[in-house]
Amino acid sequence: MTKQTLPATWCCGRFLFDFSKRKKPLVMGILNATPDSFSDGGKFRTVSDAVAQAEHMIAAGVDLIDIGGESTRPGAEPVSLQEELDRVLPVIEALKDCGTALSIDTYKAETMRQALQAGVDCVNDIWALRQAGAVDAVIEHEESKQAGTKQAPCGIILMHMQRDPQTMQFDPHYEDVIAQVMLFLQERAELLKEKGIAPNRIAIDPGFGFGKSLEHNLSMLAHFERFSELGHAVLAGISRKSMLGKLTGRDTNERVAPSIAAAILAADRGARIIRVHDVQETVDALKIWEAVQV
Repeated sequence: MTKQTLPATWCCGRFLFDFSKRKKPLVMGILNATPDSFSDGGKFRTVSDAVAQAEHMIAAGVDLIDIGGESTRPGAEPVSLQEELDRVLPVIEALKDCGTALSIDTYKAETMRQALQAGVDCVNDIWALRQAGAVDAVIEHEESKQAGTKQAPCGIILMHMQRDPQTMQFDPHYEDVIAQVMLFLQERAELLKEKGIAPNRIAIDPGFGFGKSLEHNLSMLAHFERFSELGHAVLAGISRKSMLGKLTGRDTNERVAPSIAAAILAADRGARIIRVHDVQETVDALKIWEAVQV
């Protein structure tokens, strides 16, 4: 696997994030418009509650808001397309002019299409665009831009997951978790680039907790800098996850401190995007981290 040069920018719809002018990673705030997400399910089901939470994150310094309408926790049951759209589209409509980049957390091609049309800047897909029509959805968006519409080319986040949310934690196995996750992400990114997607639109996520044991997760965090060798911005999504509970014995809503510790470790190892529930605390911690970088 050839080591590649990390891009200086990430093109994310209406926003161009220039990593050459900033040291700290982008903070992506999680906004779950779902009843059953593992950490905050049900808290932001109404549009007004979701908007209030988004405004709180914006005031705290969030760079990107990730809107999801379907839980992907281990064992989660899928929801219908219409139910997902009913959950996320009103939130996108309410936030599209908030001045902060918006992401749609989905694997459904039609949700991607409608969310992009509604104004989101990024597609964040746990299936790495492997579901039917997903690649076409982002390519069609690119073609609409080239045809002269006001839509900007979306950012794309490709995540690694072993199996699916219903079965991913049933005895996950790897010969070499780092090498296998890197190979998968490289292949998915290369596919998009072959189809004309600019490399600086693509970010990658090794998928902590998605078909990984505690040992696999710890190995990925310890060697997180390896993922940057693929030449794309790397996202770390560890916030409040079960691996932190196993290490600390803390319940989901008591994992703020472990989540921040993991975020700082990931930042030290080259993460360009940190996906979190606790935006204000993470932003503050990264300010301290940034102040001592040389």
